[in-house]
Amino acid sequence: MCSKPGALRRLSLAAAAALSTALSATVLPAAAQNTASAPSAEPVRLALIEALSGPFANAGEAVFRNLLWATERVNARGGVKLPGGARKLELVRMDSKGQADEALTLLKNATDKQIGFVLQGNSSSVASALIDALNKHNEREPQRRAVLLNYSAVEPSLTNERCSFWHFRFDAHADMRLNALMSVLQDDKALKKVYLIGQDYSFGQNLAKQARAQIQARRPDIEIVGDELHPMGRVKDFMPYATKIRASGAQAVVTGNWGNDLTLLVKATRELGVPLKYYTFYGNALGAPAALGDAGVGAVLAVAEWQPNLGDAPSEALVSAFHKRFPDPRDDYLHARMQALVELLAQAMEKARSTDPAAVARALEGLSLDAGALGGVHQGTMRAADHQFQQPLVVSLMDKAGTPGVRHDVEGSGYGFRTVRRFDARALELPHTCRMTRPE
Repeated sequence: MCSKPGALRRLSLAAAAALSTALSATVLPAAAQNTASAPSAEPVRLALIEALSGPFANAGEAVFRNLLWATERVNARGGVKLPGGARKLELVRMDSKGQADEALTLLKNATDKQIGFVLQGNSSSVASALIDALNKHNEREPQRRAVLLNYSAVEPSLTNERCSFWHFRFDAHADMRLNALMSVLQDDKALKKVYLIGQDYSFGQNLAKQARAQIQARRPDIEIVGDELHPMGRVKDFMPYATKIRASGAQAVVTGNWGNDLTLLVKATRELGVPLKYYTFYGNALGAPAALGDAGVGAVLAVAEWQPNLGDAPSEALVSAFHKRFPDPRDDYLHARMQALVELLAQAMEKARSTDPAAVARALEGLSLDAGALGGVHQGTMRAADHQFQQPLVVSLMDKAGTPGVRHDVEGSGYGFRTVRRFDARALELPHTCRMTRPE
């Protein structure tokens, strides 16, 4: 493992180039690729369609590291065990620049090369476009079908009225995450004024609507003093928003912002010295803790499926192994759901005894993560009815590293998160409106 400054980046770039080259290599015909009846050394390709350049490149690269490490671990134990012999997983980088039209072009490239598994998550609008395209493509070209595995696109309709047999979500959707976060907000008796702010696309719009409804239902005494959306990924100066937040008298902000849109928002409010609590979906990574500094201690809450300061032995082992693979603190972004995605995919292939996308999709339905897959760090079940992964969630609070419950910091910032409340999967399970059409 390379530990000199810059060496890991050079290694990552070299690996990316190799993976890009692999994408253009000759692939097996569909019948051979999607059947495990004969021995084959051909790897099972997974196409990562994500923003790897542009304003959200940091989020895309962080996802890439998680998924790369997950595939490496499967490969280190021999790969996916199939009747014709074990096959390794290969992660193929495809840069969508965060744009839906680019993502759709890359999806066609992937299916043209008979890549049956597509991974995406950083943008619900992009996920929506990919789902629609896959529905049409898979019906039109059943010999080259593909499945979308979603690790972060949390707009609820994607596993409700817009659900698809070809889409599986491994993150808790926004309403599930919000339920956990609002359960903690509800208990903050000193809180009287809240400001809602988010990105102006399907996820941000839904979050604003549901946050307002939940606050009014749980705490009718709280006044919502601001409710606005801003362009996604295009705001360079959040000071005008920070100024409005200060003028509103808000004591807390509820936001689903992620990537630079979150970092720049918290930087702006910090520069104004506004004493705020942040109830966030993603305030525990990608520069946000460092941007807040001491102002975030005891003030920033985040919700996730897992966090590194749970204190149990399996979590400590997972964190230690990740840091050995990625020793640069700037690369410190570990999420259990992305590890679970790859592990459950490998389980489904082995259960189906095939890499055919339709067979693997059927095997994923109702499948629970093997208790030993992540050393017991994370558990969950893929609900068959809507393809929504049911898993625990954790709400945590920012504090200085080294304080009780905060052994690990985030991204070398000197700040980490301690657990406030844990929710088991059953406590957060919600009804769905999915009426799924399954292929024959």
